Amino acid sequence: MTEPDSFDQRLRQRVNRGHPLDTVPVDLEPHGNIPNTPLAASTISFVLGAVFSLGTVLFLSGGLVYPWWATYQLGFFLAAWSAFHWGEFAVTAGWNRDKCSVDSFLLDNGVTYHIANGSALVEYLITLYLKPSSKTFPYVSQIGIILALSGQILRTAAMIHASTNFSHSVAFRKRESHKLVTNGVYSWSRHPSYAGFFYWALGTQLALQNTICFVGFAVTLWRFFSRRIRAEERALVQFFGEDYHTYRRRVGTRIPFIP
Repeated sequence: MTEPDSFDQRLRQRVNRGHPLDTVPVDLEPHGNIPNTPLAASTISFVLGAVFSLGTVLFLSGGLVYPWWATYQLGFFLAAWSAFHWGEFAVTAGWNRDKCSVDSFLLDNGVTYHIANGSALVEYLITLYLKPSSKTFPYVSQIGIILALSGQILRTAAMIHASTNFSHSVAFRKRESHKLVTNGVYSWSRHPSYAGFFYWALGTQLALQNTICFVGFAVTLWRFFSRRIRAEERALVQFFGEDYHTYRRRVGTRIPFIP
């Protein structure tokens, strides 16, 4: 390769090479509701980091006497929520760069998702204000914290292990590099990222001791993943044929009542 002999040639070569902070996915256009720029990504990371810091301080301090809503339970929820969204982007950027965009934060994840999290906060604050005794079962929150952390670890491990074979969207077209991953955490669950999110979400509601949202999350997520897994596995059977049939017979999903 010859060295560029002018400033203009060097500049064009640099532009064509692309900026290392660019996040332009190879085969999926971002939704466009959030600008897909390094500025947007850094701003979102800053905000999520601030929320995580606030939540962690509340959680580790055991909550504050004043204001009344500054509890360790709310602190854990805020920390878990912000860590989840930052982690989705960070893991995609680190192990699946070709699919990375600002949408990898999963903040543009549909209205229903935000309504669900908003409802969880509303239920918690209303019940805490009207009947604070309903939030005084520490063992329930402890189980929820363990479940949420376990779910987060499972999902993150699945995304890292699958690497470029992982996608936030169901793939209906097989890429040449797409391989069937059946080892590691995928030898325990066919869909460990789904199982991880399922238990993470239910864990956050146990941590908040939200009875209504716990039931609502369980039913809604079970229906969502049941349908998504059926659709995704039809595509995987087309991609991998008998290999996937064998894998499906051998390994379950680890989500209750979804074989």
